[in-house]
Amino acid sequence: MRILIVEDESGISNFLRQGLEEEAFAVDVADNGREGLDLALSGNYDLLLLDWMLPGMSGIELTRQFRRDFPQTPIIFLTAKDTLDETIFGLQSGANDYIKKPFHFEELLMRIRVQLRGKEGTEERLSLGPISLFPERHAVQKGEEEILLTQKEFALLEYLIRNKNKVCRRTRIIESVWDIHFDYNTGVIDVFINSLRKKLNLQKDEDYIQTIRGVGYMAKEL
Repeated sequence: MRILIVEDESGISNFLRQGLEEEAFAVDVADNGREGLDLALSGNYDLLLLDWMLPGMSGIELTRQFRRDFPQTPIIFLTAKDTLDETIFGLQSGANDYIKKPFHFEELLMRIRVQLRGKEGTEERLSLGPISLFPERHAVQKGEEEILLTQKEFALLEYLIRNKNKVCRRTRIIESVWDIHFDYNTGVIDVFINSLRKKLNLQKDEDYIQTIRGVGYMAKEL
């Protein structure tokens, strides 16, 4: 899953980026409001983390403009503003949650997972045939068998399942899973796909991860 951080303090944004990437998220960072809005409006993000006070455009104004096109994408404010009135104002402007600086990364991570899970109070479960993936526990099962995956294998499988029955182009896979935005040898994807197929023990009649020759891959329900 992909998160956009809009934060003008590089120490905070770098800390958040490193922590979230270690949790298998793909992360982009903008250091001003206008750049953040341009990136956000691309529609490539599952969640936005916004500072309130930003150069160029405030987090409040960014939220208001973003909400016109994307009413459902979760937004969490990260801010030093801490009065009750400011908290209410931020939430009324379109944010889903509000965390005051300084904060513990573990608390922010849990708030992010709450916003991203499929239904409040239940664990999100993604499925592909007999394969079940649980993002919060970073767990994968095939039937009753637990499948151990590396962080990148897990992120790749999650991306494919979230885009189930759609063709996933190599460039989008590289951007979303490896967080690389320039011309890159996408052959690394083939290596990880082969590893996934082996670890999932996919038989000939279990073509759940299909190769779309010359384009990319598709997670397909059979």
